[in-house]
Amino acid sequence: MTKEKLGKVAVGGTFDEFHKGHEALLRKAFEVGNRVLVGVSSDDLVKKLGKSHVVATYEKRVNYLKSFLRGQNLLDRTEILPLDNPYGVTLSSKSLDGIVVSQETAARAHEINEKRRANGLKPLEIIIIEMVLAEDGVSLSTTRIRQKEIDPEGRSLKI
Repeated sequence: MTKEKLGKVAVGGTFDEFHKGHEALLRKAFEVGNRVLVGVSSDDLVKKLGKSHVVATYEKRVNYLKSFLRGQNLLDRTEILPLDNPYGVTLSSKSLDGIVVSQETAARAHEINEKRRANGLKPLEIIIIEMVLAEDGVSLSTTRIRQKEIDPEGRSLKI
């Protein structure tokens, strides 16, 4: 029994040091949704988040994201928007049907649904993907890549 795809799903992130975890998140979004709204943290939001490492500019992150999506023949099903806050348009959009998140950000999706209900909007279907692990069994992350612990494929760089 195959489940019908959702119309439009949202996914969001900083998408810095694009890695296998980002790929898994996006692949799942396109698997479950006909159209995917990708929110990318703006440079201002990145500053507010106080990341412990350097983050590429919004323009560079979006260009890499577009390059990946183009290579997967998915760019024509994508809408990319800047995120100036952690919610983007998820609190106001009536056209969204779902949200795809990692285990790490699932709590935010539930918070979004609480706020949507309070605003009289239908809750989004929440699709949670498991964290992608590096070869050492620890979650793959941009921070670990920036700290030169692993590469974007999750291979260990420390001896």
